[in-house]
Amino acid sequence: MYKTRVYPGSDSSLTRDSGSESTPLLSSESRTSPEPTIFGDSETSDLDPSPADSSLIYGSVDSASYNTVLALPKKPFSSTRNSELLISPMANPPCIVNHERNYQTCNIDLTNENSIATKAHEIDYKSGPLQFQSDIVQAACKDLKPKQSSLVTIFSIWNTILGSSLLTMPWGIAMAGLFPGIIINLLMSGLCLYTAYRLVAAHAYHGGGANIEVLDLCRIYIGKWAEHTARIFSISVLLGATIAYWILMSNFLYNSVNFIYDNIVSWPTHLAPENNSYKEVLCPKEIRDNNTIAFHEKTFDALGPAWDLRNTVPVFLAFLIFPLLNFNSTTFFTKFNSFGTASVIYLVVFVVIKSASWGINMNQVEWETSWVIRPTFPALTGTLAMSFFIHNIVINIMQNNRYQEKNGRDLTIAYILVTVTYIIVGVAFYVCFPLAKSCIEDNLLNNFQKWDGLTLSARIVLLFQLVTVYPLLAYVLRIQLLSLIHKGASNKALVVFINLVLVSICILFATFVPYIGTIIRYTGALSGLIYIFTFPCLLHLCILKREGKLGVWSVLIHLGIPVIGTLNLIAQFFIADH
Repeated sequence: MYKTRVYPGSDSSLTRDSGSESTPLLSSESRTSPEPTIFGDSETSDLDPSPADSSLIYGSVDSASYNTVLALPKKPFSSTRNSELLISPMANPPCIVNHERNYQTCNIDLTNENSIATKAHEIDYKSGPLQFQSDIVQAACKDLKPKQSSLVTIFSIWNTILGSSLLTMPWGIAMAGLFPGIIINLLMSGLCLYTAYRLVAAHAYHGGGANIEVLDLCRIYIGKWAEHTARIFSISVLLGATIAYWILMSNFLYNSVNFIYDNIVSWPTHLAPENNSYKEVLCPKEIRDNNTIAFHEKTFDALGPAWDLRNTVPVFLAFLIFPLLNFNSTTFFTKFNSFGTASVIYLVVFVVIKSASWGINMNQVEWETSWVIRPTFPALTGTLAMSFFIHNIVINIMQNNRYQEKNGRDLTIAYILVTVTYIIVGVAFYVCFPLAKSCIEDNLLNNFQKWDGLTLSARIVLLFQLVTVYPLLAYVLRIQLLSLIHKGASNKALVVFINLVLVSICILFATFVPYIGTIIRYTGALSGLIYIFTFPCLLHLCILKREGKLGVWSVLIHLGIPVIGTLNLIAQFFIADH
């Protein structure tokens, strides 16, 4: 799932949620101000001055280069834009590239704060440009590193895409069927890879440039309406990711506190149904269907209803998270970026160990029906649209690749690694799960007793990670929202208000729709329709038209892909939640 990352040579801080939701879920380098302060002494928390001067590179690549190789033009020319530009949290800092020595140098006068500026997104604002903190730009240029190798690029994409979506993969396989689930994984991966490649190719055709992103390409080649639409659906990805994160954090907090409380009062924690030979696993669906309090939740007798997973814990979580959302700097949280990689690796190892300990648990009937696609398979396609979502930041990642001609290869390898990881986690858990396959939850950790040691460790690790990632995700969401609805400089009251609205929305979903599978599949299907299935194809068609190479088959194929996205979205409404 979509996660937040910061990349070398970039001040990007997404991602995702994506989106995506892990967001999800960061490299170790920060591109923001050095110390966290709550609003500091400034009246602007998210927005601050950004003057000065830089130039963008334009040009075009020849037809062969566009169709086969991603490379910057051999004869670019510079052009300085006169309109005010917005510093996006996804954009690279204003730097120039020394191609001979293969490193970046900063193109900003750091000695004069009033001269610090970047031209990133060209936006026509009647009421003046959005203003951003100068310390963000300073920090961005202070520790620039050489262009990254292909290996670093590949694993950056792998780590960025993977996230809390891993927790939903076994449930997705159960919704689609074993072998149909594997095939759908491969098909969705290939489709998302192709459309992501089309965005990188469009960026190369335009002439590259650190300040050109998907939103700019949509405005330049499709129209200004496309830019606004893309921005809205980028916000929807982030909103869906923050909601999914809140549900997960509430779940992890609830179960961790219950475990600690049970041990303090010395209650037995190894209770399990007599007919269950696997004491560590359970079937929450049966408990819900029988309308009974789970046998393993003795804590409810003492703490409930004041301590309830749906009704009170999401509110208690707000007291922990809300103060963090008002930090004027995200540097403190980006220090824990590498923790996201560790948590992903832990989840994969956790599933492999548990699956190996259970062995294969598939009866003859289940094997015979394993090739039959289930009518609920759109739940998996919607989830995968979010799980493979990286399209709104793929340009930012790939432009840091040292050898631009290898972008296509590196992007393909990264998607293959992501696909293999998803299939391993989903298939291994599904095949080896010792109870009925219908018991598999959209959060696989819900299938374990809270006293299980490895499960407890997973919940604590993920809770800590999400607590550090959520403020970053909310920060980027707030920035993009302000750029859409607020044309002037923000103030403390506006920032606090936006944070209150965001937290309130998350609490409502965690209370009434606490299903991350449902949140992810709707968000993925809705935002994927625009970012994955539609705009990359329209960009490709617009470029082909400019080159005079627009053919009938190209039109049919690239207009057929958005139809697939539309059907994927419509199908989500015919799948029962829980």
